[in-house]
Amino acid sequence: MVLLSSEPKWPALPDYFHDWALVDVETSGLRPGRDRVLSLAILTLDARGNRTGEFSTLLNPGCDPGPVHVHGLTAARLAGAPTFEEIAPQVGALLSGRVLVAHNAQFDYDFLAHEFAHVRSWVPVGRRLCTLALNRLIGPAVPDLKLGTLAAHYGVRQERAHDAQDDVRVLSGILRGSLGAAERLGLSLPLLDCPPRQDYKPYVPKTPCPYRNPGRYTPGGPLVQGMKVAITGDTQVSREELVARSVAAGLNMMTSVSGRTSVVVTNDPGAASAKLRRAADEGVPLVDEPTYLRLLESVRPGRAKGVARQRRAEAAAEHTTTAPPAPTPEIPAQRPAAPTATPVTADRPLTGRRVLVLGGTHEAAVDARGRVVALGASAAVNLSAGVTDVVVLPGGEADRRMSRIAALGLSVHDADWLLAPVAANSPAPTTAGSAAENRPDTAEVLVRGAVIDLADSGTAWTVAAAWRQQTPCAVDVVAFAVDAQEQVAGDEDFVFYGAPEHPDGTLRLATGGPTEQAVTVDLERLPLEIHRVVIAAAIDGAATFSDVGAIEITATCGIGAAPAARATLDAATTERTMILAEIYRRGEHWRLRAVGQGYDHGLADLARGYGVDVAD
Repeated sequence: MVLLSSEPKWPALPDYFHDWALVDVETSGLRPGRDRVLSLAILTLDARGNRTGEFSTLLNPGCDPGPVHVHGLTAARLAGAPTFEEIAPQVGALLSGRVLVAHNAQFDYDFLAHEFAHVRSWVPVGRRLCTLALNRLIGPAVPDLKLGTLAAHYGVRQERAHDAQDDVRVLSGILRGSLGAAERLGLSLPLLDCPPRQDYKPYVPKTPCPYRNPGRYTPGGPLVQGMKVAITGDTQVSREELVARSVAAGLNMMTSVSGRTSVVVTNDPGAASAKLRRAADEGVPLVDEPTYLRLLESVRPGRAKGVARQRRAEAAAEHTTTAPPAPTPEIPAQRPAAPTATPVTADRPLTGRRVLVLGGTHEAAVDARGRVVALGASAAVNLSAGVTDVVVLPGGEADRRMSRIAALGLSVHDADWLLAPVAANSPAPTTAGSAAENRPDTAEVLVRGAVIDLADSGTAWTVAAAWRQQTPCAVDVVAFAVDAQEQVAGDEDFVFYGAPEHPDGTLRLATGGPTEQAVTVDLERLPLEIHRVVIAAAIDGAATFSDVGAIEITATCGIGAAPAARATLDAATTERTMILAEIYRRGEHWRLRAVGQGYDHGLADLARGYGVDVAD
C-alpha cells in the first residue's frame, strides 16, 4: 500500500482498539450461497494498526467463474487453485477473535459464511465493521463512497481495482483514515454483532408459487393452482411428501393460517391447535387428508403471476394510463433524481446545507427539522463531516456532541436563526485528502409526500434508513412487494430480518450497523404484478418512535453511489411502526415517495394488513 500523503495517526480512543481482520472477496456472482468465492485476501492488524498477518489466494470454485470482464479470473486460471475446503482452517484462524472489516461488509461476510457452510462449518466472526456504513456516518466531502473514491480521499493509491489482494491493502488505508475522521467527530463505530451462525446452508433455489391466490376453496369443488394450503396435526402420508406433492400440483403451502388461507388440511377438526382456532375465526374451510389426496389428483389450472420486464412492453398500452393508488397526495420534486447542484433561492436560502438539530422537546425538534427542510437544507440525524450548521434548542447545550461541534468550529445557532437564516461559510473539513471546502449536498431534499422519478439505468436502487447513534431501542426495517390491491401475492414478498431476501433476488435487506438498514430493489426484474414496494420501520416492545427521534432515508442508484434524494421523517409520539417510503409504478417507469406515516400497532398487524400470513 502506497500513501499519497503522510499516513494518518492511528486513533487513540480505547473504544476503537480491536484486533482487525480486513477481508475482500472476488466472486462468480452477487448471490451468496448460489455463487462462489474466486479470490480471497485477508490482512490482519492489531489494536494499534500494526500489520500482524497477510493471506491471499485464488480459489477453484468448481463452477463457471461468471463475469470475467470484471474480475479477470478465467476458468483456466482458477483450475490449479485450491478449493475453499483446503484453506478453510487457515482462514478460520485468521478471522477468529478479530473484528471482520470490509467495504459493504454484509456481502463479504455472507459469502464467507456460505463457503464455510459448504465445508460443514461456520465463519468464526463475532463482530464486523462496514467501512461503507462507517463513511456514511462520517459524511466525507466526496462525490460517492465507492472504494476508489474513498482511497483517493484518504490518500491511498489504488493500483488494481477488483483484485482482492490490492483491495484489502487499500482497505487498510481507508480504515485508518476513517477511524481518524470518526474520532474527530466523536462517533461510535457501527460495529455489528454477528455471532457464529450454523444456519447457513448451501444455496437451494426456493421457487415461489407461480400462481396467484384464487381465494377460498369451495367444499365439494376442486382445488385451484395458487390456493394457500395449511396442514395441521398428524397425517398418514408423511408431512414432507404431502407438501412436495402439493407444491408439484401448483399449490402454495403455508406454515400458518390467516384470512387469505384457502383451506386447512386436518384429520382431527376438534383439536385445539392454533391453526384450527384461527381457521374457525376466519371461516377457512377444512378438509381431511383422504379428501385432500383425492383433490390433488385433479387440481384446476390457475392464473399465473406477472412476468418480468422483458414482457412489459407487450402490456404497456394497458398500464400507461393507470396510476397506482396513493395514500398521500403527490408533491412533485422540482427535478429528476440526479446529483446535480440546486441553486440557492430567496425562499430556500439553506439549499445545499446540512443542519443538525440538538435538544428541545420532541415536538419542538420536529418543528425545527421541518423548518430546516422548508428552507432547502437537509436535516441530519447524526454529527458528520457534511454538517454545516447546528441549531441548539433548550437542553441541547448538554448534548455530548457539543464539545466536538466546538472543536470543529461549526456554526451554532438558536431556534430564532431558522426564522431568518444567514448561511455562513463552514470550516474546511480536516480529514486527509479532503477538498478545500465542504462539497454541497446535491441530493434532492424531500418533504413528506414528495415524489421523484427514479432513473431507469438498469442498476438496483437502495433505500437506506438511519437513525441517531445510542438509540435506546432496536429498529427493524422491512419491505412489502404488493399488487394493485395493496396485497402481497405470497409470504415471500415480505422481506424482514427473518427472511432478508426474496427468493428471486429482486428484493433484499442489508444491515450496515446498529443504526442503519437498507432495502435494495432490482426494479428491472420485479414481476409485472408488483405495483409497489412499501418500505417500513418497526420497533419491538413498548418503545415508540418518540424514543427514536427522526429517521433519515436516502435513495441511491448502486452500492456506494451518491444519494439522489434524502428525507428526514419524524413520526409523532406513540407510533411503533412507520411507513418510510414507497417505490411504485407510474406507467412504464418507477417513482419514489417519502411517506413518514406512523401507526400505533406493531409489525405483525402491519404485515397482516398487506396480506402476510403471520403466526400468532
